[in-house]
This record gives sequence, C-alpha cells and structure tokens, in this order.
Amino acid sequence: MSGSIRSSSLKSAFSYCVQQVRSYDYHNYLCLLELPLEMRRAAFALRAFNVETAKAMDVASDPRIGLMRLLWWQDAVDKIYANKLIEHPIAQSLSSIVSEHKVSKSWLKRSIEARINDAQREPNEILKTVEELEKYSEDTQSTILYTTLQSGGINSTAADHAASHIGKAAGLALLLRSLPYHSSRQRLFAYIPSDVASKHGLLIEDGGQTGITADSREGLCNAVFEVASVANSHLQKARELSKTIPAEAIPVLLPAVPTQVLLDSLRRVHFDVFDPKLQRGVLGIPPLSFQLKLKWHSWRGRY
Repeated sequence: MSGSIRSSSLKSAFSYCVQQVRSYDYHNYLCLLELPLEMRRAAFALRAFNVETAKAMDVASDPRIGLMRLLWWQDAVDKIYANKLIEHPIAQSLSSIVSEHKVSKSWLKRSIEARINDAQREPNEILKTVEELEKYSEDTQSTILYTTLQSGGINSTAADHAASHIGKAAGLALLLRSLPYHSSRQRLFAYIPSDVASKHGLLIEDGGQTGITADSREGLCNAVFEVASVANSHLQKARELSKTIPAEAIPVLLPAVPTQVLLDSLRRVHFDVFDPKLQRGVLGIPPLSFQLKLKWHSWRGRY
C-alpha cells in the first residue's frame, strides 16, 4: 500500500512540474513535448526547477523573502543528493530523477548559486561586461540543457558544446525581453552591461552612483541590438556543430528555435524592447506559427 501511495504522490509531483513549466515557460513546455517519452519526466523536473528559482524573486513582495526562497532551494539540492525527504513536488521529482539518472549536482548548484548572486546585487549594481552576462546565462540556462542531456544518457562533447552556446543565447535574449519588467521593479536595466551602456550613451552618474538611463530610445535600441548580436552569434556557433551531434541530442537542443524566434521578433520591432508586439502570442509571433516552426525543426532533426 505504501508503495502505491508513494507512486501516486510522485505522479502528482511530476504533473505539478509539467503545469509549472506550461504556466511560466510555455515556449520551453512546447519544446519538451518534442522529446521522446522516456526523457520527458526528467526534462520537466529540471525545467520546473529552473522556473521555480527564476521566479523566486518576482513572486516575493519583499526581496529578502525571495532570497530566502533561493537559499532554501540551495539547501534543498544538498538534501536531495543526501537522499533526504523534502515535502515539495519539484524537489520530490528531482529526487526521483537524481536517483534514477546520473545528473550532476554541480550543475544544479551552479544554477541556484547564480540566481542567489544575482538576487544579492544592489538595485543599482550593474554588470560590467557582456561576458558577465554570458556567464550568468550559461549558469542559469545552459546548465538545464547539460542536465537534460545527462538524464537522457547522452554523452557527447559536441552536444554539450552546442548546449553551452544555446543556453547563452537563450539567456541573453530572455534578459533583453525582460528589461521593461525589471525596470518597473526598480532594477533599472541591471542587465545591460556598463561597457555596452557607456558605448551608447546610456550610462549616467548621479551623486557618485552609476546608473543606466532609458531617456535615449535610440541608444537603448542600439544597446539591445549589440547584446542580441552576441546571442545570435552563439546560435550560429551552435548550429555549426550540428553535423557532429548525435541524433538523440537534437530534441534536447530545440530551445534554439524559440531563441531564434525571439531574436527575429526583436529585429522586427527594431530592437525596441518596449514595443508591445514582443509580448503578443509566443515570443512575439502567433502561437500556431510558433508551433508549426517548432514542429518543422523537430521533424527535420534541426535546431
């Protein structure tokens, strides 16, 4: 009886993961549906973990509460690998896949630590270089692809290399799209590096403190274009590796498709992140168009 109850509880936990990804990360939800059935459970658990930690600061009324939530997850990862029971559906799902598959603890720890470090930044603290933004993107996005490949038993240096580039591209593009939201939360464009902001006349100093202004819409669009170009370069590098990647890894790398869609949507609005068209449909295009594009790439075995 206890085994039956545990099985039912675990099924509910995985269902919760699926719903979280569908609600908060819809484009990746559609990508995961293209995975083989035997890979989906682990992929949804890993992606739900990313969703949970990504929104920790956003759903908290007080930043300190959001940070406490992230620290709780940091401790939860340690407990998962110590085989300790945690009463949380995503943690239960992660525990299941960690015991079933070879998923590196280091990648999950790297992801949560990057979120914590970001949460501990002061509202007016700006990253200095694009390289720092790339590292944050890899730590929070590429790591999910690495662990998904691991959970599927896919051991390929080329696939890992492509996952690194795709994660960086996805992270950069999503941070650009979220700039209006973060500015409304008083983070004042914390995700435009100061070297890029300075180049385009967006860097200001007030009372000995450095900040970024959005007064120049042209300057902001140029800055967004520069970061988007770095993201696009990572996508191109990932695709240059496509002939060396095993076929079973291709579905895991499909997040390259929504990243390209978002970059194309940014281009159509001339890299104006405040254009409301970016918030329509799925990453700026009609849902049916997005699904057809994703299906076409999946059917052709391309990312």
